[in-house]
Amino acid sequence: MLARVRTAALAGLEAVLVFAEVDVADGLPGLTIVGLPDITVRESRDRVRTAIRNSGFDYPPTRITVNLAPADVRKVGAGFDLPIALGVLAAGGALTGRVLDDVLVVGELSLDGGIQAARGVLPAVVAAHRGGIRRVIVPTANAAEAAIVPDAAVVAVDTLDQVVAAIRDPASVTAWTPPVVDTASGATAGPDLADVDGQPLARRALEIAAAGGHHLLLSGPPGCGKTMLARRLPGLLPELDLDAAIDVTAIHSVAGLLAPGTGLLRTRPFRAPHHTISDAALVGGGSVPRPGEITLAHHGVLFLDELPEFTRRALEVLRQPLEEGTVSIARAARTATFPARFQLVAAMNPCPCGFAGHPRRVCRCTPAAAQQYAARLSGPLRDRIDLSADLPAVPVAALTVDQGHQETTAQVRARVVEARARQASRYAGRDARSRVNGALTGRDIRRQCALTAAARRLVTQAADRLGLSARAHDRVLRVARTIADLDGRDGVSEVHVAEALQFRGF
Repeated sequence: MLARVRTAALAGLEAVLVFAEVDVADGLPGLTIVGLPDITVRESRDRVRTAIRNSGFDYPPTRITVNLAPADVRKVGAGFDLPIALGVLAAGGALTGRVLDDVLVVGELSLDGGIQAARGVLPAVVAAHRGGIRRVIVPTANAAEAAIVPDAAVVAVDTLDQVVAAIRDPASVTAWTPPVVDTASGATAGPDLADVDGQPLARRALEIAAAGGHHLLLSGPPGCGKTMLARRLPGLLPELDLDAAIDVTAIHSVAGLLAPGTGLLRTRPFRAPHHTISDAALVGGGSVPRPGEITLAHHGVLFLDELPEFTRRALEVLRQPLEEGTVSIARAARTATFPARFQLVAAMNPCPCGFAGHPRRVCRCTPAAAQQYAARLSGPLRDRIDLSADLPAVPVAALTVDQGHQETTAQVRARVVEARARQASRYAGRDARSRVNGALTGRDIRRQCALTAAARRLVTQAADRLGLSARAHDRVLRVARTIADLDGRDGVSEVHVAEALQFRGF
């Protein structure tokens, strides 16, 4: 007897609808899985057999063949356990009729028949929605993310026998509904900018970076506040809109980073990988391409602390994603393209010991060692960073005084949101990810950065005297445009250009 159950396989950040075809025929007892399964899927035969028996159902003592079609798509993960088990039960006669034709099934089985969370449920439900399937059976831990898809009738289950009961009598099952949560907009709870004492130049650079979506490099001695500032950037950014929130949730679902019961992610991601990370872990990779840290930081912040300590190869692979906002992972079988439109915040010391230029500590690095340390950050990569700020050491005396006059995250965020609104109005009609000054390219930079005569002369003089590259020249204009937006001006004056040049690392 033959049974077919609909499920889905991940292909990058998308999902492909898959049929789990199960045939029960005479022959020596055993279960064979074909259709390009990985080792996790092949191991499901033991989980399926034990889970069926421990749930009180009869396991067919015959030859069982499982085909995961289409066969040219690699099947990865334990989410195929539940559809295979249902196919075995249907082919063995425990489920009758065509009750599985219009339902998508995803879930991992425990040996006792329990159903565990699976990766990539949100993309799977999206694929089902596109294929005209509205009813989905998923683990309870994944129900919140499955319910993000409009019109999806989500059936949340915890055990195999619950699934069988739901399929035998669909009318007895009520579709899962998400709990009511407070969706009021506003800044999410997090570290406050008021906690950072001093550093007015760095605070201004952080505000400009947040307002225009610019990349930022912070340089200074240990303990001057580089990490504190970087961790406060997500709180300055506007709240994710619905499309961006779905993108972020789907990425974390595919990566298996969603906590059980988590629904739509509204907070911007903040990723801070250690400097020992490999280039594949940073940008993504593997025999079956999976998203890396830059994709996990999509619509959020990627913080690289101790930037020169990262390997040269890991840093250089950032060039293309910083410029294009995507990364393509090519393998012999297929190529996966992942989104990577993030804000880079990097931090470094001025020298190996960290105390070059310190007013009280003596730097013991030789000029050659300091030059070699700075050279770890290549010119082309540095050229792609819009803002650079040097942080001085903060006197201990300043830390013992109440700094109640420091601006809070909420105060700065209000200006950032206003500047972002001006940009969204100016770039209306474009892709939502391109409605910031930091994403301007080519001719748009000249068109949108309307310089006064004095500002144009200043830019020309700076380009000649400082030897700015064409890319550096464009980035100065981008930053100046953002400063003008924070100032509430339509045109870009020489004051805005001068401040933008102040934050240009040379």
